[in-house]
Amino acid sequence: MTAILQQNLPSIPWLVPALARLPGVLPLAMGDWLVSDEVFAAQMALRDRLLAENRAAVYAMTPGAAGAAAALLALILDHLGPGYARAGGAVIRPDGVRVVLDAAPPLITAARLVQEDLCLHQPGPDGEHVLTGAVLCFPASWSLDEKIGRPLSAIHGPVAAYDAQMAARVQRLFDAVRPGRPLWRQNALIYADPALHQPRREAAPRRDPPDQWRYLRSEKQCFVRVPDSDAVVFSIHSYVVALDALPPEARAGLARLHRVG
Repeated sequence: MTAILQQNLPSIPWLVPALARLPGVLPLAMGDWLVSDEVFAAQMALRDRLLAENRAAVYAMTPGAAGAAAALLALILDHLGPGYARAGGAVIRPDGVRVVLDAAPPLITAARLVQEDLCLHQPGPDGEHVLTGAVLCFPASWSLDEKIGRPLSAIHGPVAAYDAQMAARVQRLFDAVRPGRPLWRQNALIYADPALHQPRREAAPRRDPPDQWRYLRSEKQCFVRVPDSDAVVFSIHSYVVALDALPPEARAGLARLHRVG
């Protein structure tokens, strides 16, 4: 399969002090939440194919998330950017694909409209947010079926930096998101394989040899309060850029962090 690569990143997180510190969040205008970039058509075609051919692997819902999913779809419809058109009970995407609004569950419809993967989180019995619904077509080495229904601390269990202190900070972040005032962060991961769909089990962590590192995978992750619900949507816009395409100052900073040649 041909790699789907962007030419550049919207920001260089390891060169922005506020993003480089974990969890590294910044405020975001609602108008800057949903982004359609130069690979919109290619990423959306891949998402449509995965949803059609392998839905069980990329879509999951718990019984209590139906209302939040419907509210999220309404929110996304209110914030579609240039290039979209309403046509009766459907939306025409910038790539010309027609998405009928009532032809699939609301979360799937929402994910077929925008380039971001969508993960709904709602407070559990103890107040910690739980992953209650998602369309995750472009996982960066994790599997939706292992994470659905689990709280944030369990979801991030394999992450070494996610200790009790970090878990408390992230939970406060989810609690603090206000309607119309989203937050965002951006990560940076180095991969040998540019494929967007890379699910991986917790028991089989990724181990790419450094001499095979060729690509930077970076996610713009947004935290948006879903109106008329108790949910926060964690949206993920995935960028994959060849390391050689990075500007010199970005590559030099990355080399200091990861010993990239």
